[in-house]
Amino acid sequence: MVKLKDIAKACKSKNAGPFHITLDIMFDDAALFERVRTTGVLTPALIARLYGVREEEVLFTEYSPALAWKATLPRRIPSGAVGDTDVYGAQQHAPLLDIEVPLDIAG
Repeated sequence: MVKLKDIAKACKSKNAGPFHITLDIMFDDAALFERVRTTGVLTPALIARLYGVREEEVLFTEYSPALAWKATLPRRIPSGAVGDTDVYGAQQHAPLLDIEVPLDIAG
C-alpha cells in the first residue's frame, strides 16, 4: 500500500461557490494515473465516507485527459458563515492525503 500523498502530483481543495467544496486529485504520470484508476479505490463512496456526506451528494468526475479526479460536495458550514474556519475551502484536502492505494510503487 502507498498513500495518495506520496504518489499524486497534487491533492487540493477550494470553494465551488459558498455552499460547496471541490477536491482535486492530480497526477503527472499517465501510467501511474492508470494504475491508480484500475485499483478502483477513488470512488464517490470513499469521498462521502471521508467527508461525512451522503454518497449521492458527491459529484465525482474522472477526467483522464488531465490525469485527474474531481469531487464536489456540500460544505458543512457555508463559506464565511458563523463557525466557518476555512472561508476559501483551501484546507479541506487533508483527508485525501492518507488514502491508501493498493499499489507497489516499485512495480
